[in-house]
Amino acid sequence: MDHVIYLDTFTLRLTTAWELQRHRRWLDSSNPHFFVTRNTAVDDSCPPISAGTVQLLFQRVGLPAGRLRVDRIVDEARHSADPVRLMELFGLSNLSATRYVLSAHPDKKSSPIAP
Repeated sequence: MDHVIYLDTFTLRLTTAWELQRHRRWLDSSNPHFFVTRNTAVDDSCPPISAGTVQLLFQRVGLPAGRLRVDRIVDEARHSADPVRLMELFGLSNLSATRYVLSAHPDKKSSPIAP
C-alpha cells in the first residue's frame, strides 16, 4: 500500500543529499530501494538491505534502532492522537496504536463506568 509522507525541510535536504550520493556512487544500480549497500546496489535480484545492517549502522552511532522507532511513534502520537494514522505509518496493530495514543495523551483515557 502506497502512502505519502510529507518531509520537513531538514529531512528533505538529507534525503536529497543521499539520493545524489547514491546515484554518484552506484550510477548503474537498478535497485529501487532507498538504502543500499555496496553489495545490494549491484545485486541483480535488487534485495533490500538487511535488518542486521540497519542495526549495525545505528549501533555505530550509539543509538539502538528500536529506540528510535519507538521515539518516532510516540512523537507522532503526541502530534496526531490518531491511532489509524499510527497504524498506517508504522504498521502497528489497532491495540498497539491505541496504547501509544493513550500513553501520549493520558487525558484521553476514559474513566471506568461506575456500577
